[in-house]
Amino acid sequence: MKSTQCYHCGDSCDDDLIKFDEKIFCCNGCKTVYEIFSENDLTCYYNFQDNPGAIPSEIQGKYDFLDNEEIVQKLLEFSDGNTQIVTLYIPHIHCSSCIWVLENLHKLNSKISSSQVNFPKKTVRVTYNSTTTSLKEIVLLLSSIGYEPYISLEDYEAGKKVVDRSLTYKLGVAGFAFGNVMFLSFPEYFEVSEFWLEQYKNIFRWLMFFFSLPVVFYAGKDYFVSAYKGLRSKILNIDVPIALGISVLFIRSSVEIIFDLGTGFFDSLTGLVFFLLLGKFFQQKTYNFLSFERDYKSYFPIAVTKISSEGKEENIQIYDVEKGDRLLIRNQELIPVDGILINGNAEIDYSFVTGEANPIHKKSGDKLFAGGKQLSGVIEMEVLSSVSQSYLTQLWSNDVFQKDNKSHFKTITDNISKNFTIAVLLVACISTAYWLFFDANKALNVFTAVLIIACPCAIALAAPFTLGNMLRIFGKQKFYLKNATVIEQLAKIDTLIFDKTGTLTTNKESTINYEGVPLSKLEKSILKSTLRASNHPLSRTLYHTFNAVETVAIVEYNEIVGKGISANYEENRLKLGAASFVKNNNEKVTLDTAVHISYNDEYKGKFIFKNAYRKGVKTLFSSLKKTYNLSVVSGDNEGEKKYLQENLPVETNLLFNQKPEDKLNVVAKLQEDNKKVAMIGDGLNDAGALAQSDVGIALSENINVFSPACDGILDAEKFNKIGTYIKASKKAIKIIKYAFLLSLCYNVIGLYFAVTGQLMPVVAAILMPLSSISIVVFTTVSTNFLGNKIK
Repeated sequence: MKSTQCYHCGDSCDDDLIKFDEKIFCCNGCKTVYEIFSENDLTCYYNFQDNPGAIPSEIQGKYDFLDNEEIVQKLLEFSDGNTQIVTLYIPHIHCSSCIWVLENLHKLNSKISSSQVNFPKKTVRVTYNSTTTSLKEIVLLLSSIGYEPYISLEDYEAGKKVVDRSLTYKLGVAGFAFGNVMFLSFPEYFEVSEFWLEQYKNIFRWLMFFFSLPVVFYAGKDYFVSAYKGLRSKILNIDVPIALGISVLFIRSSVEIIFDLGTGFFDSLTGLVFFLLLGKFFQQKTYNFLSFERDYKSYFPIAVTKISSEGKEENIQIYDVEKGDRLLIRNQELIPVDGILINGNAEIDYSFVTGEANPIHKKSGDKLFAGGKQLSGVIEMEVLSSVSQSYLTQLWSNDVFQKDNKSHFKTITDNISKNFTIAVLLVACISTAYWLFFDANKALNVFTAVLIIACPCAIALAAPFTLGNMLRIFGKQKFYLKNATVIEQLAKIDTLIFDKTGTLTTNKESTINYEGVPLSKLEKSILKSTLRASNHPLSRTLYHTFNAVETVAIVEYNEIVGKGISANYEENRLKLGAASFVKNNNEKVTLDTAVHISYNDEYKGKFIFKNAYRKGVKTLFSSLKKTYNLSVVSGDNEGEKKYLQENLPVETNLLFNQKPEDKLNVVAKLQEDNKKVAMIGDGLNDAGALAQSDVGIALSENINVFSPACDGILDAEKFNKIGTYIKASKKAIKIIKYAFLLSLCYNVIGLYFAVTGQLMPVVAAILMPLSSISIVVFTTVSTNFLGNKIK
């Protein structure tokens, strides 16, 4: 009697059969899941795969501990009173249908804003409205549809550390069977006809047949599953010809054994699967070895300002921050760790985390979460717990801020993979038809060898390994890029735009003189306290000239990008910035940059900055002029135009008095003329232009401010290497093209030997993974050599 399968989970339901909507379910849990999907128009979930669900467990009362707010807070990744974010480990994630349903949770519960699956880690990151739903409801929903999360307060990481050894087991089974089949095949190889072996010939053949069964149906199962899923989705993936080759060898060999026509090809069959799995194993090991260093973001030196017990301020690296430390967060700075607000006016923008840009007001004693950006003056906070650096840098790559830059090589790889299998199947069929006519004995070997030797895997690996390794190399060189696609964009650049203040100039060597009415002690304190809250390069430079002055508690701090700062203390109102901002319209154009100051609308004077240009600016521009269109844009007046004209190439376009929106328009206009533009700025006044450009690079003296607008961050020490990095990007693209060519040669040569009948399937199975490994080695060695040249 044929067993009846549950429509949802696929388990047998002969005992407790439940019918609903002309479908059969094994339990009420599975029926409920189907009802939920049906009510929310999500039944296409079952189109991805038959019986994709898992059986919901009995969960009544199991998650009552999530009613405890203290426990919930330990599990949450983020909470601002309205929005909460939690990352849950889901062991049942196993296929595309799982991803589809988990990323459509908002259709099952409208209070869920978004859900994002990390398939390799088997996690789902859920953002939801905490005022209308709760973590418990989310967990119960997941459990009810068969995706019960793993939650352990004692060791939350325990569930994630389970090592998948299935490939090792399959490799062991295939290797054991291959060795035994080879041993049993020796009498056939050497045509041994001694009486005691001849009489056991049929037993040997049947033993080979039985040894092949676990190889085909267990060790090689993944190839059939992948091919089946691909065909169901109307995609001819690379596993289709491999599964076809294994099937043909097994069926042909089985027929020969059953009808006593010959010994079959069980040696080739078991050897084929063994070497395919061995190749996959070594590819995995090679990838893991390289991945150990490929997390380039771990080099990202995020700096924070720590206040010592004596009240001194010092810059320290994020990984040196400990619980109980007191941190200073300035205007536009990112909150690096979870903590408690001690003092200051906190207006936090959590768009890095949630994508929502509405600032949230916090008062003293409130909890602050890592990833928020302070928008209103300076605050002090006490650290509650350290945060992994990868968490902060993953915010930088949040999909909310991604530009629409498609990878050229991903598109090429996708197109090749899509058409590759069709071409291979055609070649296999034509060559087999030829050999059936001329030498039928070779036909099967030719058919199988063609299917196995031709593989686009090497092509698919070329771009990710090259670009991934370049990300790591650039990271070590203090050039941090958001993702691999940025390298492709960087290689296309033909126009470079530089901001002046904080980019071409450095605040570390600038000299400052004050001209005007002497400032009182109180006025100096107000000024220093205002400067303390700002991250503008000129503010940071001026701030350090008032080391002996005490600070006061500023209120109503307001920094207007490109203009200046206003702040209040008791009855005093300070304005600091451009001449027009502080109402000094009589200012004459001078050679140097000036910051003007007024108290209570009474003009006091100005601080004159003698700009110090970075070392190597003149040399850098001279080296770039032949290859790129160069421009310098500045919000300052034309005071330094003459100096720049004398020191920069004649072709350089100089633009002054540029507001932030003007800089953006300059970039947009060049793009309208089909120019590929890279903007290099300080990341503050240039955010719009950085976002508009094809590649936006923020230069930083201390990397404690980074914006989603930029595609890369360059340490100021490496400013004179911008041209070298762009040139290295162009060479990396050449490496990928060479790897494509090498892979193409592999396939053409391999197909030639396979089609002409000179290649056995087992040899093809050995060569196929070797081609992939050789591409990985080629790209890695080439990029490492390139990396050594740019040091």
